[in-house]
Amino acid sequence: MGGDYAGEMARERPLTATAHDGVVPTDAAAARGDSSPPNKERNPSMTTKQLALRTGYGPKTTAEEVIGATRLDGKVAIVTGGYVGIGLETTRVLARAGATVVVPARNAAKAKNALAGMDRVELESMDLSDPESVDAFTARFLASGRPLHLLINNAGVMAIPFEKSVRGFELQLATNHLGHFQLTARVWPALVKANGARVVALTSWGHSMGSVDLADPNFARRPYDKWKAYAQSKSANALFALALDARGKEHGVRAFSVHPGSVATELARSLSEGELQALRSTLQRSQESFLRKMPPEGAATSVWCATSSVLDGMGGVYCEDVDIGEPVAADSKEPRGVRPWIMDRDLAERLWTESEEWTGARFTLPARQG
Repeated sequence: MGGDYAGEMARERPLTATAHDGVVPTDAAAARGDSSPPNKERNPSMTTKQLALRTGYGPKTTAEEVIGATRLDGKVAIVTGGYVGIGLETTRVLARAGATVVVPARNAAKAKNALAGMDRVELESMDLSDPESVDAFTARFLASGRPLHLLINNAGVMAIPFEKSVRGFELQLATNHLGHFQLTARVWPALVKANGARVVALTSWGHSMGSVDLADPNFARRPYDKWKAYAQSKSANALFALALDARGKEHGVRAFSVHPGSVATELARSLSEGELQALRSTLQRSQESFLRKMPPEGAATSVWCATSSVLDGMGGVYCEDVDIGEPVAADSKEPRGVRPWIMDRDLAERLWTESEEWTGARFTLPARQG
């Protein structure tokens, strides 16, 4: 569901003012919570509203269409899982636009084959579920002295059998959330150094199946349910972006969470064919216009959140179909939209505090210069 079989609804949007025409949509200022014109400096302390911009894009928009003629020369990006599925497409599009893209990979041989022939792409080694591996990669990156302009926390696992990480946490939470929390904390100095960075956390419509259980995150006192565990990790991803943006905006770092849509990738590799068929059938029954994306479409919202000038001065919101997502009721059956708990700032703060304790990773927040 976070990139695989999470049904996506086709939605029409007005095309009178669209981001890809180089015009800021009329709803953008309202979402920013700021009525100042787009070319004026915006108050970084403003809270972005979870309100669609009506960008004119949609579920079939591709990452190439989103980035258009934008150039990223001199920019440095890290894309976790950037060698398969939507991560590979994200890497390809960012690199073609001129960015240097660092791809930390758990499977070096597979990544090397996938990335062969791509200019400005650097292959590194990292396992998100292993804190020592995360620390080793980030130490090497920081030693390069480079700023980090774009961090795309794309890698993840979905609906896997119960397993614990080396740190003793349920593996979906450990990989999807805690590994990226630690990674982001370690490269924080490089993000601040960029003097204008964005962090994109891949979440999923799967967050609709449940929130984060801070009392029992590792299923010690409840039966393990692989979908509840997946939902917990995806809710954690969205809550992380919410809390990170609140801290980072004063330092030029903005964060977004992204549901890529129902994308044909390897993320569902742990599911049996019967499980896949049942999931597809359920989603198709729930929406007449069920759409399944390919990686170029699945990567579009990540690339938009990472690069679009329409989002300047904004952050902390959940995005889908190349737009800011719209809130829906907690019990909504629609395979889209934002459930209330991932907009809960108090829950985001409590998860942040626990994540610091669980990982031992702290964000050093220097006084902003200038």
